[in-house]
Amino acid sequence: MNGEDTRSKPLSRKDFLRYMALVAGGTVTLGQYLACAGKTDRYAHITGKINGASAAVGHRLREGGFPEPVVVGHTNTVIAGSGVAGLTAARKLRQHNIPFKVLELEPRVGGNAGWGENNYSPYPLGAHYLPLPNLDNKPLLALLEEAGILTGYDPAGVPVYNETDLCFDPEERLFIHNRWQEGLVPQLGISGATAAEIRRFLAEMEHLRWAKGVDQRFAFDIPVAFSSTDPQFTALDQLTMKAWMQQRGYVSEELTWYIDYCCRDDYGAAADVVSAWAGIHYFAGRKGRAANAESSQVLTWPQGNGRLIQHLLQFSEDALLSNSLVYRVTPVGDKVHVDYFDVKEHRTKRIIADHCILAIPRFVAHRLLPDMAPASGFVYSPWLVANVTLDEVPSSSGYPLSWDNVVYKGRSLGYVNAQQQTLSAVAPQKRVITWYLPLDHLEPVASRQYALALDHAHWVKLITDELEVAHRGIHRLIRQIDIQVWGHGMIRPYPGFISGHALKETLQSSCPNIFTAHADLSGVSIFEEAFYHGNKAAEAVLARC
Repeated sequence: MNGEDTRSKPLSRKDFLRYMALVAGGTVTLGQYLACAGKTDRYAHITGKINGASAAVGHRLREGGFPEPVVVGHTNTVIAGSGVAGLTAARKLRQHNIPFKVLELEPRVGGNAGWGENNYSPYPLGAHYLPLPNLDNKPLLALLEEAGILTGYDPAGVPVYNETDLCFDPEERLFIHNRWQEGLVPQLGISGATAAEIRRFLAEMEHLRWAKGVDQRFAFDIPVAFSSTDPQFTALDQLTMKAWMQQRGYVSEELTWYIDYCCRDDYGAAADVVSAWAGIHYFAGRKGRAANAESSQVLTWPQGNGRLIQHLLQFSEDALLSNSLVYRVTPVGDKVHVDYFDVKEHRTKRIIADHCILAIPRFVAHRLLPDMAPASGFVYSPWLVANVTLDEVPSSSGYPLSWDNVVYKGRSLGYVNAQQQTLSAVAPQKRVITWYLPLDHLEPVASRQYALALDHAHWVKLITDELEVAHRGIHRLIRQIDIQVWGHGMIRPYPGFISGHALKETLQSSCPNIFTAHADLSGVSIFEEAFYHGNKAAEAVLARC
């Protein structure tokens, strides 16, 4: 459930193929996979590779056996992890002239907000957009202004955003009934009763967006910590989103699919797994506004949220030690000994610090600091992200190629056009699209194990075959598919987690100079939550300096 062993294990050919048929969601049968397993001609021209978190190095945490460190350094604060939370904490410390070091296992920074690039375009390796921030989220608005994304405020105090950072039109489309419609909420071919049900649901979400509890806090807010603690709302965390939908009479096939899509998009699991509080928060938590855009608008870039990581990195690039596996954190008097394995030099090293910020997933943090409460109850959704380079995206009936392109009842969440924000008037030589698949067809542990064992050829087949649903013949145009497997992609807010004891216990530390910072701590894996916890941890350090 949390720190389980997911190292690649030998799989039989039959298991291999059965798993692929399962991931495909019934679009093909096991027999069809068996029949075509050896026929690779259709895909033989497609190159690429599988990337992923450095699992082999990370698994050394379980094995242990590190020799005593031979090199000693000193600093005020060590930050373990260079994702959004870690780099956010580093930014605040730099702004207050506090010395620090950032230790990162991977060769590159960013975590789930990381990015890559090829000869044709940058592209996201995970998170690819930021909705307009809520107006009371002043620290995030200040970050965007600092980065030149927010350019000012109108006379009413509403933010004005750089037009090139706002998602260009066309924004979203859905492939349904063999053609593309505008927007992701099903409209094409639905009944009058379904249309009325969808309108009722969206109206209820709008009501809940502005609802407040007896404590005068919004029922659903971002950061999550600012949300109301009124029991009439927190009780929603005790049932699934699907159960709540049924209680409210939301039963149409099209709306049910859309809610499943939204839950899988933010949480990596469907509405029958995710809590109703989290499911509603997807719609009601965001209250952003812009003077020059609709409130539903998003900020996005070719490299996805890598754009934000690139800005944050400037505050810590000179203090970053990549390829560094932190394997032990030990409080010693008023100091903290942070021991790490230098992957490049194959040496163990120690930094003695006044403070330590663990900006890493909870199940990893517990392995480094055994006195910390165990990560029981933390469930992580595995994901696969594929960046597909092709000659062009074939046109098909209906609405044109958009930023976000989703297939109704598809197994994946569709694909994002990574080059949507490109300003060049010249068409790109090749098109790059980013395809997202939450691996929620099995329990997380099993899905993680199988996903990490599959080879590139099998993923190519699955990805290509699903793209063929809306783009017949697209396999001939695909040149390369680079795959990123996230074994622990995001925290999963199942019923009782966000309001439960497991999460509350993690917010308490028995070590006064060791702090945690990660989106896990909110139960919602979005940029805003990681940013909040990164700032919170840095402020705790500053309070002691």
